[in-house]
Amino acid sequence: MRFALRLLILLALVSAFPMENRAAEESLGDKIKKIFEPTPTPTPRKHRKKSTTTKKKEPSPSPSSAKKKKPSPTPTPEASPSATPIETPEPTASASPKKKKSSPTPTPERSTSPSAKKHRKVSPTPSATETETPTPSAPRPPSATATPSPSPEQTAPKKGAPVSISANEIADYQNYSSGVRKIVDLALELASRGLNYKYGSADPASGGMDCSGFVFYVLNQAGVSDVPRDSSQQYVWLRKAYKFQPVISRHDDSFELDALAPGDLLFWTGTYAIDRDPPITHAMIYLGREKSTGRRIMIGASDGRLYRGESRFGVSVFDFKVSPPAKTNDGKLTPTFVGYGHVPGLR
Repeated sequence: MRFALRLLILLALVSAFPMENRAAEESLGDKIKKIFEPTPTPTPRKHRKKSTTTKKKEPSPSPSSAKKKKPSPTPTPEASPSATPIETPEPTASASPKKKKSSPTPTPERSTSPSAKKHRKVSPTPSATETETPTPSAPRPPSATATPSPSPEQTAPKKGAPVSISANEIADYQNYSSGVRKIVDLALELASRGLNYKYGSADPASGGMDCSGFVFYVLNQAGVSDVPRDSSQQYVWLRKAYKFQPVISRHDDSFELDALAPGDLLFWTGTYAIDRDPPITHAMIYLGREKSTGRRIMIGASDGRLYRGESRFGVSVFDFKVSPPAKTNDGKLTPTFVGYGHVPGLR
C-alpha cells in the first residue's frame, strides 16, 4: 500500500510539471522506479534485519578493536616478564634458596631469551664468589705457618753461622811455638762444631759458650793453670802478671799493636751493661794474620761480630780491628777495645 501511494504522488507531481520537463521527469521517474523496484520485494526487509544483526555483532567481535587489543596486550606481557625476572631472581637468590637448589627451575628460565640472559648474569656472580672464597683460605695457612717459624730462624742467618778455618790458612803458623799452636788448634776445632753463643756457659757439651767461657776452656785444655772464669778477672790476672798492654789509639796501624802476638788475649769494655770493676765485658784469642787477605783475625764466642763483612753468631773466627767507639741504631755506644796481654806461663 505504501508503494501505491508513493506512485500516485509521483504521478500527480509529473502531471503538474510542464510538458517540456516531462522527458527529464520521466527519466527521473524511471530512476525512482528502479530504486523502489527492489525495495517492495521481501528480500530487502530480510537484509535490513540481517544488517541490524550484523551491526549488533560487529561491535562485539570488532576486528579493529581486536587488532588494537592484540598490540595492547603484547607490550603489557613484555613489560610484565621483563619486570618479573629482574625482581624475582634478586629475592630468590637471597630469600628463597630452595628454587636455586632445584636444578630444573633455572633451566626453563634460561630457555627464554630475555630471562636467560638476566639469569646468566646472576649465575656467574655466585660462581665468582665461590672461586674467590678458596683463594683467601689457601694463602692463610701458609702465611700463618710462615710467620712464626721464620722469625726466629731468620734472626740467626742475619748474623751468620759460625765459621772456622784451617791452621794452614794462618800466615807463619808453622813458626808458632808448640804452646801457641796447641791453643790455636783447640780454638779452631771448637769453631768447627757450630756452637752457639750461650751466656754463662764454659762447656761445649751444652751446645754453646760465652766469650770468657771459651777462653777459660781453651786455656785449661792447653795446660794453662789458674785461669779465672770471667773476662774481668782474666784482665786482672794479666795485669798482675805484668803481661798486659793497654791500647788507647783507635787505628789498626798504631805502634801500640806492635807487640801483639798469636795466642794473646784481647779485651773490650761496653759490650753489655754490667756493674763490674774493672768494667771488662768481652775477651777473645788472637790468631794472627790470615794468609789470603793479610788481615788480623781472632777467635772466640760472640753474638754478632764481623768476619769478612758478615755478622757471625756463636763460636767462630772474626776480624780483629781497632775502631773508635760509635753509636748504634738504638743510641748505645759500640764496644771499646782496651788492650791485650800474653798468657802467663805460655812463654
